Amino acid sequence: MALLDGIPTRSKVAKHRPWPRFTVEDDGWRSAIDRLVDGRATLFGLWGDTSAVHMALIDNSGREIAVLTYETQDGSFPSVGQRHPPAIRPERAIASLFGLTPIDAPDVRPWLDFGVWDRRHPLGKRTPGKRTTKSEPYSFLPAEGEGLHQIPVGPVHAGTIEPGHFRFTANGEHVVRLEQRLGYTHKGVEWLMRGATLEKAARLACRTSGDSAVAYGIAFAQAVEAALGMTAPPRALYLRALMAELERLAHHLGDIGAICNDASFAMMHAQCGILRERTLRVADACFGHRLMMDMIAPGGVTRDLAGGDIQVLKDFLAEIRGAFPRLVELYDKTASIQDRTVTAGVVKSALARQFGAGGYVGRAAGRAFDCRKTPGYAPYDALSFEMPVLEAGDVDARIWIRIREVEQSLSLIEQIVARMPAGALSAPVKAKAGEGLGVAEAFRGDVLIWVRLDDDGLIERCHLRDASWFQWPLLEAAIEGNIVADFPLCNKSFNCSYSGHDL
Repeated sequence: MALLDGIPTRSKVAKHRPWPRFTVEDDGWRSAIDRLVDGRATLFGLWGDTSAVHMALIDNSGREIAVLTYETQDGSFPSVGQRHPPAIRPERAIASLFGLTPIDAPDVRPWLDFGVWDRRHPLGKRTPGKRTTKSEPYSFLPAEGEGLHQIPVGPVHAGTIEPGHFRFTANGEHVVRLEQRLGYTHKGVEWLMRGATLEKAARLACRTSGDSAVAYGIAFAQAVEAALGMTAPPRALYLRALMAELERLAHHLGDIGAICNDASFAMMHAQCGILRERTLRVADACFGHRLMMDMIAPGGVTRDLAGGDIQVLKDFLAEIRGAFPRLVELYDKTASIQDRTVTAGVVKSALARQFGAGGYVGRAAGRAFDCRKTPGYAPYDALSFEMPVLEAGDVDARIWIRIREVEQSLSLIEQIVARMPAGALSAPVKAKAGEGLGVAEAFRGDVLIWVRLDDDGLIERCHLRDASWFQWPLLEAAIEGNIVADFPLCNKSFNCSYSGHDL
């Protein structure tokens, strides 16, 4: 494949689907890093194994994906982050979970290990050693200059939101540096996956980040189906897409209102909240759960539409189409909100491309990537929709991407309802060994899940990568030069997942 042209590979893993996995040695690993640095490929994922590190690459067209595996001899591997900053946090997570050391890494501070686990490197060895020493206090990066002061925020915040620490260095009201300290919502999902049945693992996957339960369910099902060499029935694929678009609608509507609320425009918050609640109630009516958890399983789906659900969906589409355009006009013509959102929290296009930022963060900054289109997956290859892309990269652009995606989701739901095929909801799942990679487009961007199944069809290893891994660092860059009071606005416009990021 063109993506790997010029990269020395050692052997191809036979049972890895649908995209290939190759083992590499030092020269192949470093050649792949060269490709990331010069922009010929994008880092799609980086995760650990008992004694190996896996790196997923995607080409700039979004059509080709490949996984490279570096088998460590002494528990170390050449650092990707030394030359390619998007890899720094994944490498720190690998060190925390597996004890594998990136050689010459620019940042060796622990990421997920806060020093409270009774064992270090819980995923590295089968019998990891108990912790015998206390961890050193976390050291934030310094900043030098006249008149600088620090503002610590979190990890506990006002309101019912997830925990995360934000350390601001400011000159007066202007932010000089923001550094995030995350990991507070680490749940040990990948540890819990080991030895799990497919049923249990599917439930764990959709709870990795509850607001993206459907997207994680789709990505996990795709990974398992690829590993087993099977496909779900057409009706199941259309039902999955219907759930995914309802999920996208609910969270985009909620985000648009919440961003405006952080700029003191409470009317938009209230009105968008009504539409979000209406969407969640339709999801509950059609699938028995507001967040549609556990509706997707390897092989298909677990619930079908009932007799009157099609009309419920049609009435819902008419309602949203009647109300939403008026809210868009209200946002567009209110100068006070535009004053807060336009030019605030700018993500530069070059950074969006370098970090492979997905979702509205990337598309608002010129990176045209949506994995429903490329590499693409059914049934989206048979549906018609546009991918909105803007260049400004500011809070306003991220709102407009959401607005346009709401419009596209309404069209997609209409097409799905009109074309819903008859037939089975699931296909038989036969347990056997294999490896698979699945990708799905969540409302905040691409979700990647990689699984390795043992001979009994149980989970031997599973890695789940949220879009937030490559979005959180961009928030640090976007807030520089803005005032401290604009941080909530910028942060909400990103709306990165804590839970999906912390695993």
